[in-house]
Amino acid sequence: MEDVFLPIMICGMLFIGLPWIGLHYISQWRRARGLSMEDENLLDGLHDLARRLDERLATIERIVAADDPNWRPSVPDRSERTPRGMGRDADDWQGRA
Repeated sequence: MEDVFLPIMICGMLFIGLPWIGLHYISQWRRARGLSMEDENLLDGLHDLARRLDERLATIERIVAADDPNWRPSVPDRSERTPRGMGRDADDWQGRA
């Protein structure tokens, strides 16, 4: 009985179990491939918040520079900066001009 039962279990695992597990994880990967609408909305909100904070910091730096002529910001003028790893055209995220 054991001589028949073990090969049947091994064949069942090979031809049913492994494809089942593989197809399960492939379908999970396809379903979670992109961002959900909730994630996109959160990302948009964070981008808007970062832009507003950058504008506020630039305003504070201008006010302090107007009050104290000897004060210098620790970074160059914000209009001259580009995101790290980008060229002159910061809007082109793939690095093409």
